[in-house]
Amino acid sequence: MDEKIAEYLTHAVEIAVENVGAQGGPFGAIVVAADGQVFEGTNRVTATNDPTAHAEVVAIRRACRELGTFSLAGASLYSSCEPCPLCLSAALWSRLERVYFAADRHDAARVGFDDAAFYDYIQGRGEASLMPVSQIVVPTSQEPFRSWEELDAKTEY
Repeated sequence: MDEKIAEYLTHAVEIAVENVGAQGGPFGAIVVAADGQVFEGTNRVTATNDPTAHAEVVAIRRACRELGTFSLAGASLYSSCEPCPLCLSAALWSRLERVYFAADRHDAARVGFDDAAFYDYIQGRGEASLMPVSQIVVPTSQEPFRSWEELDAKTEY
């Protein structure tokens, strides 16, 4: 394993441990930008009552805000634990180049962080009753997309 990867993962684990003592969950993550800048994030779900404040999402938000971009192309994410479906989606949307993690989802499940139902749901193996999702077409359903197509000064992403 590359020495730098181990260094970043060790740092992510260290901030996860520190976060436990700061009313946060046992998760830490860092984004390393293409230019080498490092942006930390820790799990703040219970501390802020924000179910999306996962360590990876917090790190991605911080990196994007401080770099002034919504694209982290060329950057890598290092996480103390395998990214859940939310965090993996955020990594994809931010166009991260690569994700590395230390512990896995099974390690997290052993201490009460069991996302298995979410993985199954997304992979089409779970119960539809977990959260039924339905499309209901209304007459104006396509208007936002028409407006977007007609906008000359749009920022593509």
